[in-house]
Amino acid sequence: MNAWRDLAIGGYFGGKNPWLFYHELLTSSLAKIIGANMEEITVTNTLTVNLHLMLMSFYKPTKDRYKILMEAGAFPSDQYAVETILKHFGLDPADALIEISPLGDEKLLHTDSIIATIAENANSIALVLLGGMNYYTGQFYNLEKITQAAHAIGAIAGFDLAHVVGNIPIELHQWKVDFAVWCSYKYLNAGPGAVGGIYVHEKWAGNIDTPRLGGWWGNDEKTRFKMEKGFIAKPNASGWNISTTPVFNMIGLKASLEIFDEAGILAIRKKSIHLTSYLEYLLHQLPQLSFEIITPNAVEERGAQLSLYFKENGRAIHDKMLENGIIVDYREPGVIRVAPAPLYCSFMDVYQFYVTLKEHF
Repeated sequence: MNAWRDLAIGGYFGGKNPWLFYHELLTSSLAKIIGANMEEITVTNTLTVNLHLMLMSFYKPTKDRYKILMEAGAFPSDQYAVETILKHFGLDPADALIEISPLGDEKLLHTDSIIATIAENANSIALVLLGGMNYYTGQFYNLEKITQAAHAIGAIAGFDLAHVVGNIPIELHQWKVDFAVWCSYKYLNAGPGAVGGIYVHEKWAGNIDTPRLGGWWGNDEKTRFKMEKGFIAKPNASGWNISTTPVFNMIGLKASLEIFDEAGILAIRKKSIHLTSYLEYLLHQLPQLSFEIITPNAVEERGAQLSLYFKENGRAIHDKMLENGIIVDYREPGVIRVAPAPLYCSFMDVYQFYVTLKEHF
């Protein structure tokens, strides 16, 4: 704010944190959280915009290989992005989209089922696109094995990590994930509509000829202000940046990432496992309530979220929690998502959730 007041346009090159390179102030912190090289990360736009940009770069349908695999019931942004990219290429989503669902009455997707579906459609799948964590059930998928299965048939592996980044430490570079996108207003705490992020594996990020929709903020800084024709992408993930860095939308993220740096993602994850396990333990002390925890029991298959399916009173329970200052999220039919985020939730907060549930229901 002081730079904007005192320097005006001079803030691009002067002041404490010059705006020209502001997004680069965030990549080191994110690299530790998602397991990537700094050159593989950029911070720009919002999640669905970034997903569209990645689809334009990495979805290359041919006559025989044109299908996209994703989980049924994915978050609407992912569904709409895939539906419209298929239509953009003149394809019918009813034919070109493979949606994988849990078996029978189960609510979770087994890794073996995902891999088997990929193998069964080995000659037609061009892109595997999954949410790294299912927003509804809280199930964390095995990104490494899914990526390996996609690459084994010559397909691209991409993930929407909105519910993963800042929640579970991951190793995108080591797992050879092709691309990923995420928002920063969930576990990264940057506020609604805050800037999102892109990961592109160095195989693609370092190649300036990787297809993309370009803009002047993805052009090499050395020639950017010459205002000349001829887009030359930066040889890293920020070559996908399009518009001027939205600094006001980044300052909340910068402040939050400083806390992540101080605490460390591994320590955050350790506390998260304890908090969520404590919540699970307390919930099992309420046999009189008719509900089911639909999130996996195994800690390696979940993050800080437990999704509780109430056969009755789901909405009433949600409203009672809000009345008591406990923020949870309701999804039809009868699912309450409870997420004791470890940076700012305590064991007493979890206990209070249990007490409120026990006393009122």
